[in-house]
Amino acid sequence: MSETTHATNSASGLAALEARLQQDLAWLELPAKSWVPPKTVDDQQVLDVAVIGGGQAGMAAAVSLLHLGINAVIYDQSPAGFEGPWATTARMETLRSPKKLTGPALGFAALTFRAWFEAQFGLEAWEALDKIPRLQWMEYLRWYRKVMALDVRNDHRVDAILPRADGVVELHIDAPSGKSVVLARRVVLATGRDGLGGAYLPPLAESLPRELWAHSSDDMDYGKLAGKRVGVIGAGASSMDSAATALEAGAERVDLLIRRKELPRINKGKGAGNPGLTNGHVNLSDEWKWRIRHYINVQQTPPPSGSVQRVSKFANARFLFGASIDKVEVIGDSLRITTPRGAFEIDFLIFSTGFRIDWTVRPEFAAIAPHIRNWRARYMPPVGDEDTELSDSPDLGPAFEFQQKHPGGLPGLERVHCFCYPAALTHGTLSGDIPAISDGAQRLAQGIASLLYGEDVNTHYKNIQAYAEPELIGDEWTPSEPTAQERRGASR
Repeated sequence: MSETTHATNSASGLAALEARLQQDLAWLELPAKSWVPPKTVDDQQVLDVAVIGGGQAGMAAAVSLLHLGINAVIYDQSPAGFEGPWATTARMETLRSPKKLTGPALGFAALTFRAWFEAQFGLEAWEALDKIPRLQWMEYLRWYRKVMALDVRNDHRVDAILPRADGVVELHIDAPSGKSVVLARRVVLATGRDGLGGAYLPPLAESLPRELWAHSSDDMDYGKLAGKRVGVIGAGASSMDSAATALEAGAERVDLLIRRKELPRINKGKGAGNPGLTNGHVNLSDEWKWRIRHYINVQQTPPPSGSVQRVSKFANARFLFGASIDKVEVIGDSLRITTPRGAFEIDFLIFSTGFRIDWTVRPEFAAIAPHIRNWRARYMPPVGDEDTELSDSPDLGPAFEFQQKHPGGLPGLERVHCFCYPAALTHGTLSGDIPAISDGAQRLAQGIASLLYGEDVNTHYKNIQAYAEPELIGDEWTPSEPTAQERRGASR
C-alpha cells in the first residue's frame, strides 16, 4: 500500500469513527444542557469551572463536567499539542500501561485509544501492537481534544490562585495577550505527577554546579551528553529512560547508581488494581488507606522490562547495586561520587529521584498552601510506617476539594479541587494514572455538580416553582357523572 493510499484510508477511518462517536453522544443526549445559573461578580462573568492543566486528567475532567451540563475552560501553560509530559520531558519509548486500558474514554468505546488506532491501522496492526508508543499516545490525546471540542487556552500560565469569601476563586493569568484576572466558581488542579510541587532532589544537589547535573524531569537536550561519562541516581522507570536516552545520544559511559541490592521485580500497584479498590478506597478507614499506599511505596515499582533492556543492550552501561551516595565532590569540570561500592568519576549527573509535594517551588499556590489540611494533621501512623509522601498529601473532601487546616482560615479554599497525583491517599489512584482516570473524572464532576446545585438551591427551587410548560391542555378527557344508583349509595 502506498503512503498516499494509507493516509487516505486513515483519514476516512477516523472520519467514520468520529461520526460514530458523535452519534453515540447524540443518542445519550450529551453533553447535557447548561443548568448552572449565570453569575456576575465585579462586573465580570464568572466561569462555572476553570481547569488548570490540559493533559489527560484535565481533559477527562472537563469532558465529564461538560457532560453534566457544567461549562469548563482549560488553562495550560504549554503550547497547543504539548500538554503533559509525553512530547517534552518523558523519555520512555512506550507507555507502561497495557494497551487494553481505556484511559480517559469515560465509557465511550469510540473514544478509546484502541478505536482511534484501529480506525487508522486496522485490527491486525492492533493485535501486533505490544505497548503504546509514547508519542502515539500524545497524538491520540490531541485527537481527543479535537473531537470533544474542548475549550483549551494554551500558553496561559496561572500565576496566582486566590479563593475569596464571596463565592468565587480569583485566578491571575499570564498569556501572550497580557495579564488578566479570571473568576470561577470552582477550580480544578489537573497538574500531573508533580501537581503540588516539583522534582525531589537530595540536599547534596544544592552544593553542585548547576551545569553538572539535571533531574530526570528536566526538559534537557541529551545530545550534550555525547562523549561524556554520565551517572544516573535511581532505579525506577525514569532512571532507565534517562540512562537509555543518554546512551542513545552517544554518552561514553552511563553508570546507574542504585541504592538497593537488586531491582524490585513485582509491581504491587498493578496487583491492587480492580474495580473494588477503584470505588472502595475512598471509603476505607484511615488505617487501611495508609497501610495500602505505604506498602506500595515501600515495595517500589519496578521499571518496565523493556526499559531495562533498552539500557542493558549497551556494553557501556553499568548497573551498580548497593551504591548509595556517600559524598559528591566537584573536581574541575567533573564530579567524583563516593559510594560503598567505590568512587566514580563522571562528567554529568542525573537525579532520577522522583517528585514531592513542595509548595515553595510553586508560587501560584502561595496564597493557599499555608491553609491546606494534610494527612499529617489527620493521621498518626504506627511506628515504623512513617511516610513523608503520605503525610504531606492533602486531606481532601469527597469531591477532591481541599480542606482548611483551621476552619475560617481561608474562606473559599474548598472551591479548589486537587485532581492530580497527591490525591491518591484520600481517593486512590484516580487522578493521574491511565487505569482509573475516567472513574476519577466522573467522581470529580459528580461531586462538583452536587456542590454547585446546593449553592444555588434557592434559585433552582424558584425555577421549579416558575416552571409552567403544561403536560395536559385540558381537552384530553371528558368529565363523567356517577350513576343514579351510585348517588343513592352515597346518601345512605
